[in-house]
Amino acid sequence: MADKLDPPFETQELRKKLSEFLNSDFNGMKIGHYKFGVYAFFDYDGEPIYVGQTNEMLRTRIRRHLTNQRTDAVAMNVLDPFEVFEIEIWPLPELQNKNGKDPDAKEALNALEYAIFKIAIKNSKFSAILNEKDPPPVAAQVKIPDSRQDCIVSELVLELRPVSCQTFAGD
Repeated sequence: MADKLDPPFETQELRKKLSEFLNSDFNGMKIGHYKFGVYAFFDYDGEPIYVGQTNEMLRTRIRRHLTNQRTDAVAMNVLDPFEVFEIEIWPLPELQNKNGKDPDAKEALNALEYAIFKIAIKNSKFSAILNEKDPPPVAAQVKIPDSRQDCIVSELVLELRPVSCQTFAGD
């Protein structure tokens, strides 16, 4: 029998798969250890549902989104962690030793987030993302760096929550 303090099975599985993803190697470093980067969450249908950025460490920011209520997106019910099927991360290794307040680093991060946001909107069949607010437009062009994308839903959870599509008729 599970201890009352143990989180539910699906939560344990999410944390396990998320840790595996964040501990995966990306150019000789754990992807979650990159300080600067942009990330996107995708639902069970492959739709982009959230795009964000961080200058504190990808591991910290993404775990905050998906494991507790300490982000605006989760607290405002914009993002449900159990709707996230895949994550894609674009780390910025060239900024690794920069301070989070460095204006050039912030400009590069904002430009990448805006570029990824525009790509996600373009690739969405609904032309929408659930961010609590859109990133501000940036005029600077940016080269999209290599990324890592992976599923964070375990096979065991997929057995409980099979992927299905529902079609809703008009009112």
